[in-house]
Amino acid sequence: MEASDKASEFVPAGLASLGLDADESELAVMMAAHGMFWPGILELISMDLRDASPERNPDLSQGPA
Repeated sequence: MEASDKASEFVPAGLASLGLDADESELAVMMAAHGMFWPGILELISMDLRDASPERNPDLSQGPA
């Protein structure tokens, strides 16, 4: 079972548990967003960041250096 299959089962069940109804077009938008963002999320989760040093005193008004 692939991640998209799991999402197509999890999302409607999660919405139902909250008492929310979503029609097919709303579910299609959610699945499209899932398809776009999930691969990047999985890549981020799998990154080994043990040797990365934290940025000290970051200036959040500026982009990353």
